[in-house]
Amino acid sequence: MIKQFLAVFSAALLAGAVHAADYRAGAINITAPHARPTVPGQPGAAAYLTLENTGASADRLVGVSSPVAQSAEIHTMRMDGDVMRMREVGELPLAPAARVEMKPGMGYHIMLTGLKQPLQEGAAFPLTLTFEKGGKVEVTVTVGGKQAKPAGHGH
Repeated sequence: MIKQFLAVFSAALLAGAVHAADYRAGAINITAPHARPTVPGQPGAAAYLTLENTGASADRLVGVSSPVAQSAEIHTMRMDGDVMRMREVGELPLAPAARVEMKPGMGYHIMLTGLKQPLQEGAAFPLTLTFEKGGKVEVTVTVGGKQAKPAGHGH
């Protein structure tokens, strides 16, 4: 009984470690790249991740790209009265010790427009991040969780 428990526990830990990929671009630590599944015909999706500047000087995320979409942009969401507005920001400054968690709702995300096919749960795709000082790094975005709402609301 104890051996079975340990085997299951060890397998669960290993599976978690496989999905917990961390990436680095210079002093920038990149964790938890993920997206939500889309429905057929949905033209866009958002990708989320966490960026942390562990260095002593500032850096900036200046570009994003992915082969799964015609374009990728750094966006932010904010409330303007009772209306949620999304806009492209072009770049994301990362001061020393800054930590930016991209997640659904308010704040930053990476907008993927002109999807070449729907993002399906369990799939993964490459996303290239370009930092002013840290250079380029390709991360693997995993698709999971509940389905996203159609992109573009509040433009």
